[in-house]
Amino acid sequence: MKSKKQKLLSLSVFLECLKSSCLMLTPAVQIRNPVMFVTYIGSIITTCYAIIHLFEGTTPWFEIQISLWLWFTVIFANFAESLAESRGKAQAQSLRKTKIESHATLLKGNQQIRIASNELKKEDVFLCKAGEIIPADGEVIEGIATVDESAITGESAPVIRESGGDRSAVTAGTRIVSDYLKIKVTSEPGKSFLDRMISLIEGAKRQKTPNEIALYIVLCALTILFLLTVSSLKFFAFYSEHASQMHMPSAITIPILIALLVCLIPTTISALLNAVGIAGMDRLIRRNVIAKSGRSVEAAGDIDLLILDKTGTITIGNRMATNFIPLSGCNERDFAEIAQLASLSDETPEGRSIVVLAKNNFDLRAESLDLSNSTFIPFSATTRMSGIDFVDNNGKIMRQIRKGAASAIQKHANGGDSPEIDTVIKGIAHGGATPLLVSDNGRIVGVIVLKDIIKGGIKKRFEQMRQMGIHTIMVTGDNALTAAAIAAEAGVDDFISEATPEIKLALIKREQQGGRLVAMTGDGTNDAPALAQSDVGVAMNTGTQASREAGNMVDLDSNPTKLIDIVEIGKQLLMTRGTLTTFSIANDLAKYFAIIPAIFSSLYATGNGTPGPLSILNIMMLHSHTSAILSAVIFNALIIVALIPLALRGVNYKAQPAHILLRNNVLIYGVGGIIAPFIGIKCIDMIVVFFNMV
Repeated sequence: MKSKKQKLLSLSVFLECLKSSCLMLTPAVQIRNPVMFVTYIGSIITTCYAIIHLFEGTTPWFEIQISLWLWFTVIFANFAESLAESRGKAQAQSLRKTKIESHATLLKGNQQIRIASNELKKEDVFLCKAGEIIPADGEVIEGIATVDESAITGESAPVIRESGGDRSAVTAGTRIVSDYLKIKVTSEPGKSFLDRMISLIEGAKRQKTPNEIALYIVLCALTILFLLTVSSLKFFAFYSEHASQMHMPSAITIPILIALLVCLIPTTISALLNAVGIAGMDRLIRRNVIAKSGRSVEAAGDIDLLILDKTGTITIGNRMATNFIPLSGCNERDFAEIAQLASLSDETPEGRSIVVLAKNNFDLRAESLDLSNSTFIPFSATTRMSGIDFVDNNGKIMRQIRKGAASAIQKHANGGDSPEIDTVIKGIAHGGATPLLVSDNGRIVGVIVLKDIIKGGIKKRFEQMRQMGIHTIMVTGDNALTAAAIAAEAGVDDFISEATPEIKLALIKREQQGGRLVAMTGDGTNDAPALAQSDVGVAMNTGTQASREAGNMVDLDSNPTKLIDIVEIGKQLLMTRGTLTTFSIANDLAKYFAIIPAIFSSLYATGNGTPGPLSILNIMMLHSHTSAILSAVIFNALIIVALIPLALRGVNYKAQPAHILLRNNVLIYGVGGIIAPFIGIKCIDMIVVFFNMV
């Protein structure tokens, strides 16, 4: 689902968002944002006020202009939200195109029944062959196949899906490239992973996070405060008229008070708040990560501990044979041939890698081996061995070759223990690899080295995490020696070996009780409890259905280092919201000190045109109270438009200490929020006066 880089605004997007903005001008929609709802009500009142004056035979140009700019303020706020949603809607539409209405081969006992894919129910079992589209989300219960998931992930390379492992989940809309799979349906119609992705991407259905709710409460409190302040101006004007023996009805009218209120309440951040949250989730989607809630995105910005599962997360996931180590009395080529014979019936990735290694290193090909009078012994999780028996014409075993786990082969070889074998095994374990022993007629002839391959670039990424103040812990079921070697190679801060699901869960609970916010990545069913408990649980898309259900994020690329991007986006979202809040409040304070003096500057003025003593407070030297109000309303509307790109793209994030980030935020956006209204309102005031708009 990797999308091309989109323009922030094209003509078609602009027209669509403008239409959506106008359709949102209903009380039911506007009341969701209390601050903008006040602006909405104010727009209605000023419009009614202007219409009444028109019926009275006057032409209230000033009130009409105020009404128009108040409506523009509401529309611009709607436009920001619509523009943020438009990207997600475009991606949701592209995903809908992948939902091909297909057919499924339902298995009922020994029968195969061809039905429409939408007739499949949870727990049904169906057969899917090469070239067919997988019709429903499910868990592979039989078979191994390569699957093209480009419709979901955007990656062209097919992936392996097989039963009985951590790569058993399949997604509706993907296509089988080779072989076949028997799949059990894990979702009801209309509730597939793809359906959930579409609904999550569509930002209109996004629930407000606790931080957003708290900020809305603060903004509502400020709105009430400024409402009381503006309301008091009418009484102050009555007092001032009496004290100055002057009449100033045109300075304190209902439209002017409403316009002043809209300029002073935090409309800027309120107008952009939804857009910031939606855009944060959109940036995640563009990195192929689906967040199931906005809360998880915010939490990602605050995490300080990352727990990573080793297999499939830090490492590629399948251990590969990397070396043949023959013991005394056997050369390497002969040992490679014996190891290959023992692995021909082993269909696990490890077994196949041994056959490939023998072929690559010594050009040993299975088809050229003499396998007459032989019986294959397939790999079994019970015996933890595979092999081959050569028999004579009477069926008597003449030669017996076995390959498997060290303890299993040593037991099979009646002990098979020697200082040489112990030394080799310990050396392999210290190197972070896994030893497999090979025996020939009960004598151990060598050791195969299996190694988990560390994913490229992961060490550098962990170093970046340290700079961001995030502690990393690797958890694995391997022994302590192997775990220590892999942890050192990967560059994690700490590790826990021989970890069970219970140990992972207990670790997360313990760290959370200590006040830490914990993130975890994982891909297996045994990771599901820990993913569910963690504050940010990132499930790999290649993982099991259980892990994808438990996590609150799904990484479609199955790249654990993606958590760096997730954390940066979380921090960026929090910084953007904080930045716009700082700017908005500073903006409102500056407008208060710029506008109020202009309104009352005419008080106590003498009749010969000499300005009154309060005019000294009009530091911006605005032309009149009407030009000051109109200029402030215009600036208030236009600043929302100016900040839409920042809200959607986010503030640039750099890995710096919190106090430096706070200092920069205050200096740039706090001071900037104070200066911008003085410059902007003054320039607009000059334009308003030049064109005689008041």
